[in-house]
Amino acid sequence: MKQRLNWFDIVNGIILLGVVFLCLYPFIYMIAVSLSDDIYILKGEVWFWPKGFTLEAYKYVMADGRIFTGYKNTFIYVTLGTAVSLLLTALGAYALSKPKMVFRKPLMLMIVFTMFFGGGMIPTFLVVRELGLVNTIWAMVLPGAISTWNLLIMRTFFAGIPSELEESGKIDGLSEIGIFFRIVLPLSKAVLATIGLYYAVGIWNNFMGPLLYLRNQELFPLQVILRNIVLSGQLSGSEGPTEIVVIEEAIKYATILVSTLPILIIYPFIQKYFVKGALIGSVKG
Repeated sequence: MKQRLNWFDIVNGIILLGVVFLCLYPFIYMIAVSLSDDIYILKGEVWFWPKGFTLEAYKYVMADGRIFTGYKNTFIYVTLGTAVSLLLTALGAYALSKPKMVFRKPLMLMIVFTMFFGGGMIPTFLVVRELGLVNTIWAMVLPGAISTWNLLIMRTFFAGIPSELEESGKIDGLSEIGIFFRIVLPLSKAVLATIGLYYAVGIWNNFMGPLLYLRNQELFPLQVILRNIVLSGQLSGSEGPTEIVVIEEAIKYATILVSTLPILIIYPFIQKYFVKGALIGSVKG
């Protein structure tokens, strides 16, 4: 028996389509401008589809060696930072998931307290400087290595693992570390993938950290290089001032698209993990 559509479904569908369009249009507009000839951009005739199709903006962007340096640095920060963050978060969450842990409640209160009251930018910078991390790779990894929210989500997941599995590991002679690496982690692939993706996206989009802690331009991640290119409107390619001039708007949008391309390619394959991440810890906390 076919289910008839009512007016509520129709109106709801129209509203949702409108919301989807509003969310997608800025991205569509960036693509159209970055692929359009500068004459049509100056006239303001580009709205939805590219006009006077050209790849000049992308040629200028890819001619700048800073883009590839930024990609390299960002991939290093994302890979190293995600691995360190996952390890530290998992270790802390596993310990806090044990009801018999000494000082468990005071530690939980201290950890939750940091969700509402942070140390501030200047105190954090002073700590990083005193540790000798300024202008090093570790300045991009250690200051934000553990997210309180991710720690609590992972703790909730670990608390739901049957204690019988851990007891069987102890019978087989495993230590707590052995149980953690050989029993708990293999059973936690979903939460590890989810939290890992959250950390990776956060590190990829990190902008304030490099501005505060990095001075060497060879260590700048992609986001800072993107900001420098957008602000200056000039690229360090070999093209001279007598060459074809690409309008600044096209360069800006092409640079943004180049920087977000890896996330756009990967996201469709990892979307299901983000959905799982929204459900983890929603029943019990």
